Amino acid sequence: MEDFIIQRQDCVQMQPFPGVTMWAFSGDHMTISLVQMEPHSVIEEHSHPHEQMGFMIEGEAEFIIAGKSYRVTAGQMWKLPGGVPHKVVALEQGVVAIDAFYPCREDMKRPNSWGTIGPE
Repeated sequence: MEDFIIQRQDCVQMQPFPGVTMWAFSGDHMTISLVQMEPHSVIEEHSHPHEQMGFMIEGEAEFIIAGKSYRVTAGQMWKLPGGVPHKVVALEQGVVAIDAFYPCREDMKRPNSWGTIGPE
């Protein structure tokens, strides 16, 4: 029988930067992750070949996308084509967000495989 419902403890947990925790799982064609960022924590600038779309559940952050700054608040979404450099800085409240990637992020399928983010 196939598992249709995924529990957080069944996900790959990653802490790629101080104050940033992610829980990810992949299907056949895409990866989804729950992202929690403590106030003022930073996901350093990086890029990847995957298309990325996301939804801000709680909090707010400054996104620097291709050198331009955007303030993203709860209820807003984003879409990033593959290869576009981006950075995220959590503001005073911290962040809870969902990210989806296509195709699957192989680096998010294995425990402890994602210590830091770098160009792929």
